[in-house]
Parts: sequence; structure tokens; C-alpha cells
Amino acid sequence: MTQKQLSTDGSDAILRVSGLKKYFPIKRGFFKRVVGHVKAVDDVTFHLHSRETLGLVGESGCGKTTTGRCIPRLIEPTAGTVEYLLGERFVDVAQAERDTLAAIRREVQVVFQDPFSSLNPRMTVGDIIGEPLKVNRVCGRTERIDRVRDLLRRVNLSTDMINRYPHEFSGGQRQRISVARSLALDTKVIICDEAVSALDVSVQAQIINMLKRLQGEMGLGYLFIAHDLNVVEHISHRVAVMYLGRIAEMSETKALYQQPFHPYTEALLSAIPTGDPDVQKQRIFLRGGVPDVSNPPPGCNFHTRCHYAQDICSREVPKLVEKKGSPGRFVACHRAEELELLGYDALQALAERRQNA
Repeated sequence: MTQKQLSTDGSDAILRVSGLKKYFPIKRGFFKRVVGHVKAVDDVTFHLHSRETLGLVGESGCGKTTTGRCIPRLIEPTAGTVEYLLGERFVDVAQAERDTLAAIRREVQVVFQDPFSSLNPRMTVGDIIGEPLKVNRVCGRTERIDRVRDLLRRVNLSTDMINRYPHEFSGGQRQRISVARSLALDTKVIICDEAVSALDVSVQAQIINMLKRLQGEMGLGYLFIAHDLNVVEHISHRVAVMYLGRIAEMSETKALYQQPFHPYTEALLSAIPTGDPDVQKQRIFLRGGVPDVSNPPPGCNFHTRCHYAQDICSREVPKLVEKKGSPGRFVACHRAEELELLGYDALQALAERRQNA
């Protein structure tokens, strides 16, 4: 199935998230009464296909990680549905019973940002990667060792390393071990939570290329959470841009980078560093700071920093809708039909013209 054949409504997806919310209570006083909520994730909707990578980007604190952890219910969602295709039917993860949830978690895995803290320092690599097989009683000891060796080869690590401990590996090697562990069972979806953010640039490229190869070999779907738009562009088929708990824009990757429809996306693209230190970037500086998530602004939560805001932006919450004439492109902006925003190439060309003028 090619990317062009995938539906835009999620009808043939493996994962469907609809109206997802996660509110953390704010408690004060001696009796710890709830006086408010931090709206970490506020009405998020998207879908993911097999063999597809959906990049989830945004500033720190926008709710990316919380969204990712709500999917396998590592964090209990406050509201909304997370439907996963288990076998031949969709199951709502948020309402799943214990046995069903365990079956879902065998197919939906998470790779965390810090590979050192996510690996038990007292266990060997063989025990770490083989633990899911042992816990789920998938196979015996001999077969488990053979499976671990195969997984090590898949992530480009020597099978001689099977008896070493995590502290004997570099950051990139530890992340490969984390990926191998996530593949131990019948994995269909991997949530990569800033999986390459802590790594050197050259190592990042190696891990990204490995993830793409594994996706082709095993038909994996990735939810790739990151803040580095250069990395996201390289690995993602589609990109969802989050701001203050909501999705501002979602689109096919190339189209979003060439022609954004949301002012926040335009500002993010203007902040991507260039490879030429002599070229001064055409930065779009946002007004003020990120609002308090416990007391978000009314209407569009971006209007307090937006250069294009009008009165309606402070009154009504924009819905994430498909833009007219642009199939598969969704944007939550009242002025999306009238604004002409600049993509990455256009911003770079404008910066070069102004520098040469």
C-alpha cells in the first residue's frame, strides 16, 4: 500500500484517536481540594496506518508525550477514544479490560527518550530484550536466546554483546537495545517518544535509517514524537503540529513544509536552522510566552501570540477541519482560507534576498 492510497478519514487505519483529553487536577489547601485542571491534552484527534510514520511536533510542554503515553494507557485518559485494530476488530484502549489491554500492549510498544534510564542496569542485554518473551511465555529458553540474537542483528548489534550490561554501551547502542526490546513480541505500532533527541547528530541519522528499514521489513507504524523538525521531515509521511494540548495542523509532510496553513506552523518552520552559517534566517518571532496550561486563553489558544489574530480568534475555538481544495490537509484556524503563509523554502529564499539587498 503506497502513501497515496491511504485514506484521509482513518477508515483503513490501525490506530484511531478521537477527542482524546487528559486533564491533571490541581489540588490546594489542607484537604487537597481540586481547584482547577492542567489541560495537557485537549481534544486531540488523528489516525495512523500500518507502514506509516506520523510525526507529532511542537514546543516543550505542548502535550506530545502525554498524548503518546495515553495511547497504550500508561497514563489514563480523561476522555475520548483510542481505538486499536486488534485482530479483525477495533478495541477502545481506554475501556479495555485487563486481558485485552495486555494483548494490545504486546502490539503497541514505546521507545523512550533516555535509553539508560529505561534499561535495567542489573540485567544483561539478553535478559532485557528477552524479558517480554519470558513474561508472556512466548517460548522456551533456547528459542528465546535465538530470538534475542536475531533481534540484535536486526538493530545492527553484534550477538557477542548478549551478556553485556547497559553501562557498557554508548547512547546510540542503548537506544538500539530499546528498539530491539520493543520488537520482541508481535509489534505493530511503536510510539517513539523523543527517541533520538538525546543522541549525536550522526547517531541520529543511523537510528532513523534503521527505523525506516525496520518499518519496511516488518510493516510497523510509528508515532514519532519530536521537536526537531529536520528529523521529523526525514522520517515522517504525515506531520501533526501541536500547540497547548491541541492539534493546530495536520498534513502530508512535504506539503506542510512547502505551504503551511497555520501561523504557528509557519513560525516553527522559520526556526529550523540552516546549514549555511552565513545566511541569516528569516525568523518569525512570536509575541509573549506560552500561556499557562491551567488557564488557557479563550477561543484559539494561539491567538495571544499570533500576528494574524482577529476578534473571532479570541471568542471561538477553531475546529480541526479539512482545508477546502487540499485533501488530507487539516487545520484549526479561523483565517486558514485567506492567509498566504510561507513554507521553509520560501522563508529561506526571502532571507537570502534580504541579505543580498
